Amino acid sequence: MSEAATTLDGWYSLHLLYNVDWSSLRLVDNHREMVEELQEFLNRLENNHRNQEGSYAFYNMTGQKSDLMLWMLRPTMDELNALELELNKLRISDFLEPAYSYVSVLELGSYLAKDSAEDPYQNPFVRARLFPELPRSQYVCFYPMDKKREGNDNWYSLPMEERRRLMRDHALIGRKYAGKIKQFITGSTGFDAFEWGVTLFSDDILQFKHIVYEMRFDEASARYGVFGDFFVGVKLEVSDLDSFFDVQG
Repeated sequence: MSEAATTLDGWYSLHLLYNVDWSSLRLVDNHREMVEELQEFLNRLENNHRNQEGSYAFYNMTGQKSDLMLWMLRPTMDELNALELELNKLRISDFLEPAYSYVSVLELGSYLAKDSAEDPYQNPFVRARLFPELPRSQYVCFYPMDKKREGNDNWYSLPMEERRRLMRDHALIGRKYAGKIKQFITGSTGFDAFEWGVTLFSDDILQFKHIVYEMRFDEASARYGVFGDFFVGVKLEVSDLDSFFDVQG
């Protein structure tokens, strides 16, 4: 049996994607109070973010798959569960139709780890990946993915050293985009339909296209990668929610 990779695990993760029921919202004479209620909820998330008690990102998505994405991070799954329930009880949620959700946990794999006596959770680089302050970049890209388990293309039957080599080559491509893209990997085995979620942030949306395309030629992706839908969006400020939900103007 092949050796299983270990992971370092951080904050729990919940991506929530919604479509707005615009036709029903147009029938509401005054939805200002509903918007204020949502703004208060997001402002509480911002306070948690500033106090390093978790983090979040909020985006207006492009295309017909969804209108909004809220990504929330918390130290426990229980806290995420409570936040989702709180959001579901907001009056605006009557007009938010669930489009997609993804449950996972921020992780770092052991493939590129170096032997060390130090506690990895005290390493500043590790902590920044597992317990991050999510960036306020202009654009976001989120997609789930798996590794193949088919015949000769079974990632999980490869020896550890071969997987380590493939992931080392894969990481070299990612390093070329340092300063252009911020990447976060969340593990979802046992939590959701795919095995990983990838969330990218950038102020140049073309960088998403460039890195994903270049990585398609990498053996770890070309031979073993299986991808779900891609979701891209533009940063949505809490102060812009009035105009975002304005259906009368």
